[in-house]
Amino acid sequence: MIRKLSLRMLCLLTLSASPWALAGPPSAEMLSYACAGCHGNDGSSVGPSMPSLAGQQKDAFVIAMKEFKSGERPSTVMGRLAKGYTDPEIEAMAGFFAKQKRFLTGQNIQAEKVTRGAALAEKNCSKCHTEEGRTAKEEAGTPILAGQWLKYLQFQSEDYKSGGRKMTKNMGNRVKLLSAEEMDDVAHFYASVK
Repeated sequence: MIRKLSLRMLCLLTLSASPWALAGPPSAEMLSYACAGCHGNDGSSVGPSMPSLAGQQKDAFVIAMKEFKSGERPSTVMGRLAKGYTDPEIEAMAGFFAKQKRFLTGQNIQAEKVTRGAALAEKNCSKCHTEEGRTAKEEAGTPILAGQWLKYLQFQSEDYKSGGRKMTKNMGNRVKLLSAEEMDDVAHFYASVK
């Protein structure tokens, strides 16, 4: 009787074992699928108010997700989503997105704003957002700005200018010097960089 019961229990356990438990944890690519709805396949955003994650530096992604998770960075949706990931999962996604090539779309950019913005960015932003925003100081968690959606950059500029988004001390000192129009010029410049 005990032998029959043990055999039945073994069969039940085997049949009820989750395929996820047998397969191991999800890959970084699988974890990134949850981001695709807003940030595009492989992190190349196709919506003007969402940043592209493809090609973003790992450190910038990790810091952003941890700030969303803790509530330090204000958000509408990201705070709730970030709480669903462990630190190792966030690190894995950061590595995945850093390796992806960003697909850049055409944007409605005003040439005169780009010209003014280039000079302002060189003077005020290039120490951290290097090579015209194509690279950035990774240790500071500085994001890559080149080719991001103009509307997204404008939203972020407004948040920084109004105090709705925390800035580093160096960035805060620079932003205080720029008018809202100059911040918009800088946004046009970075959005134009391919």
